[in-house]
Amino acid sequence: MDYEFLISDLNLNKSQKIIGTDKGLAKIGDGIVNLAYSVAKSIFLTKNNLNEKIIRTGKKVSKTILETALKNANMKIFAKTRADAHDLADTVEALVAYVWFSNKMTLKELVDFLADNLSGDLYNRNEEIKNATIAFTNLLNYIKKFLPEK
Repeated sequence: MDYEFLISDLNLNKSQKIIGTDKGLAKIGDGIVNLAYSVAKSIFLTKNNLNEKIIRTGKKVSKTILETALKNANMKIFAKTRADAHDLADTVEALVAYVWFSNKMTLKELVDFLADNLSGDLYNRNEEIKNATIAFTNLLNYIKKFLPEK
């Protein structure tokens, strides 16, 4: 089913700030981001597991990862002025939800993109933060083309 009608109001006055600061989009995006990352991490860990064990993990993405990725992708313009780490993470989640609602990327494409961009030892928390930040930075740079320029 097409859910684009749920963002029709945002498309009337499409702007970076309107999309990036929409609280409803951020709440939906929170679920999409966490699901996509959990599945991507499960895929990555299973493919890189020496004992061929299947690994499933449900992992929430930290606000630090999302905040840093937004900054690294030079996309703070989508966030509200004087945004804190939580606000910047919400902006990433809103942008991902917008792209998904716009039918520009499916959940499978989001999962595959993140899985393909993960690397390193994801059992080491510091290394996971570093590599997940890179994966989300790459994702944000990729989805820029689907977002308004102003």
